[in-house]
Amino acid sequence: MPRTGSISFGFPPFAGATRRLILANLIAFFGFALFGWVAPRPINILLGHLALVPAALFRGEVWQLLTYAFLPMGILGTLFAMLTLWFIGAYLEDIRGPRWLVELYLFSSVAGALLASLFALVHFVGLRPELIALGAWAPIFALMVAFSVIAGEQEILFFFVVRMKAKYLVWIYIVLSVAILLKGDDRFGALVELSGALMGYLYTKFAPRRGLAFGVTNRYFGMRNDYYRWKRRRAAKKFEVYMRKQNREVHFDKDGRYIDPDELRKDPNDKRWMN
Repeated sequence: MPRTGSISFGFPPFAGATRRLILANLIAFFGFALFGWVAPRPINILLGHLALVPAALFRGEVWQLLTYAFLPMGILGTLFAMLTLWFIGAYLEDIRGPRWLVELYLFSSVAGALLASLFALVHFVGLRPELIALGAWAPIFALMVAFSVIAGEQEILFFFVVRMKAKYLVWIYIVLSVAILLKGDDRFGALVELSGALMGYLYTKFAPRRGLAFGVTNRYFGMRNDYYRWKRRRAAKKFEVYMRKQNREVHFDKDGRYIDPDELRKDPNDKRWMN
């Protein structure tokens, strides 16, 4: 069950999937910083192919749907993003598990980027497909939305100072992102964040508690087992018909498993076998 009350300012455990996601972002941040210091011109070319650009995405650079979310956003942007990921990610991982958290992060990154790129392709609110977006705020926004869905009454610290309920904090971020989308400078970036938030909401509401991968795998094996049971029942019926033609009787249960004739002749009221 989700915890109640307010989240203290104490740092949560730095472990599990939350730690792996933070380390992946930090490795990308310092790696690009070092590469940019050594070779500033090639880094701009590389960023152009790894950041989310709808025009390039629909020309075949589909890896951008994921790589953009691990690109650096500047020191302060990365700092606040990683702190938010640490606090909220640790909470969600404690409730839903590491697989669920990683799936939410990756699903909202990819699906949110795809949705925003489709909007840009049709020039939604005047956006152009040549615009660029990068940074981890889209999946982190999704984690915030998931947090508000699961524990909306939980009190947290806004900018680590103002205490408010999680659902109100998420609405503040949504309003700010909408304002940036309509009148701000990074309009496509705001659209990516809003799209990621929407995908985070849908994932939280409709994905299995143990994750999409588990649900898909479970469904696959269920369908496969149903198919094998159907084949076994069909083979059993054919064998029964064949044996009757040979003047012999064989019996199978509803799942196509052979029934020993001795079991059919056994008296269910005979308790002697228990002695």
